[in-house]
Amino acid sequence: MLIKPKVIEIKDVDGEMHTFVISRLPATLGREILAKYPLSNAPKIGDYEISKEAMLKMMAHVAVVRDGAEICLKTQTLIDNHVPDGEALIRLELEMLRYNTSFFGNAGSKGFLPFLPYLLGKISDSLPSIIKMLMDSLQSSSQKNSPASQNSKPQ
Repeated sequence: MLIKPKVIEIKDVDGEMHTFVISRLPATLGREILAKYPLSNAPKIGDYEISKEAMLKMMAHVAVVRDGAEICLKTQTLIDNHVPDGEALIRLELEMLRYNTSFFGNAGSKGFLPFLPYLLGKISDSLPSIIKMLMDSLQSSSQKNSPASQNSKPQ
């Protein structure tokens, strides 16, 4: 059952419009998806499987209307059969995020969504230097030829 259903139109890669019914997420599922979404989709540090899992859970609260009946997109097959392409799917995901939050740009707010690419860019730009610093630190702390500690006594 959809919560506060809202009819929207999504444009596909060819510019054609497709109608969907989006829904509010139950509170705990909404929290889970919002906790996973930003970082699982971050360039270079994201985890596609977590992103896919969150998308599938979210899309179960999206429907299409066929012959007067709502069909919830509860499986990957239903999504593939009713969402025309990947671009439309991403637009649909963004609409679900907007509808279910105030910080992803709902109600005309600039919110979090416009800031996300900037934030992810900064994280991914800094990641190589952070990894190098950590690797250098690990190497220096595990030197095999380091002198014996003055605190150790032969036994």
